[in-house]
Amino acid sequence: MESQSAVDCGERAACVLFAGAAWKVKARDEFIGWRPEQRARQLGLIVNNSRFLILAHVRVPHLASHLLALILRRLRSDWQRKYNLLPCLAETFVERPRFRGTCYRAANWLLVGQSCGRSRHDRHHRRQVPIKDIYLYPLCSDFKKRLCA
Repeated sequence: MESQSAVDCGERAACVLFAGAAWKVKARDEFIGWRPEQRARQLGLIVNNSRFLILAHVRVPHLASHLLALILRRLRSDWQRKYNLLPCLAETFVERPRFRGTCYRAANWLLVGQSCGRSRHDRHHRRQVPIKDIYLYPLCSDFKKRLCA
């Protein structure tokens, strides 16, 4: 599942991509309070902000956090219209030390931990990828109750 949106200000300024959530994320799963069977049943209620790009020529102060706020206000209804699922939580992964996650913090995302340096294509624990900060954004006030149902 993917959904993307581009901001058009006469010319392209940014691109944002959302996809299905990562299968297992220890810090996220602990923050939610999930058991494995709950995760398997409710994972579709989480969306992953898998790409966020503001083009290099665009210089607008606070644009990133402003765009995130605008997108998050309509993400649930857009996702429901397209996939018939009403998500309750958004997640994203910010590569350290390459990025600081400033725009996510400014847009009120919660830093809940770090990844373990593995990727979704690493079933045999051989591949090392950069550690990433894990940010979450509740899309509804009772997200934990819904995710743990």
